[in-house]
Amino acid sequence: MNASGHHLETIRAALRPHGLFLRGVVNFADGEAAPTLSNSRPAASVVLIGNIGSSLWPAFSRWRRSRADAGGPDPLDTWSKDVIGPIAAMAGATAWFPSDPPWQPFQQWAMRAEGLKASPLGILIHPVYGLWHGYRGALGFAVPAVTEPVAQPVEHPCDACRDRPCLTTCPAAAVRADAFDVPACRSHLRTPQGQGGCLRGGCLARAACPVGAAYRYGDDQLRFHMAALSL
Repeated sequence: MNASGHHLETIRAALRPHGLFLRGVVNFADGEAAPTLSNSRPAASVVLIGNIGSSLWPAFSRWRRSRADAGGPDPLDTWSKDVIGPIAAMAGATAWFPSDPPWQPFQQWAMRAEGLKASPLGILIHPVYGLWHGYRGALGFAVPAVTEPVAQPVEHPCDACRDRPCLTTCPAAAVRADAFDVPACRSHLRTPQGQGGCLRGGCLARAACPVGAAYRYGDDQLRFHMAALSL
């Protein structure tokens, strides 16, 4: 199967019950560095798959409840593979996941496919969804994929943000305009204040961002992601 518009619609329909979406397409030019497909040929295109807000959470939660081990030590990664793997096989595509080597440049692909840039937290910020979205996998094809017009933001959302609440809300002062201080963040999360604040209810700096507030993750999902941090 190729990556024509018809087949992309079939993939989109297969993803829909799981709360996942086609997030963008990257077509590689001849001679451009591209990932290697399972048949050892270079990919001609990559189709990104991800969530918008908490779209995946109901399906993921049901899946966890159906498993005796609640999905194991890395349930979201395991669920993503359980969902996307069969769809890749159906589409004749190679599936890649952010959690697995060989590490693929998901952020670079997303910046190219959707015109996104990084926020001070290091998370790519979307002009509509803000910081509340993610990429759970990608499908690689041996032929170029049909692209859809992407509405590019007039300017980077962070450039248009005058108050920059993400820079002033972080209790560990880990969020700066030029970098995100990961050690400072982790050190704070080990304290009683951090465990009762960000670790329990989600990153305060992330929640302070005004962009895409309507897509903010629910409390259960926020706690899940924070608990997944390796402290």
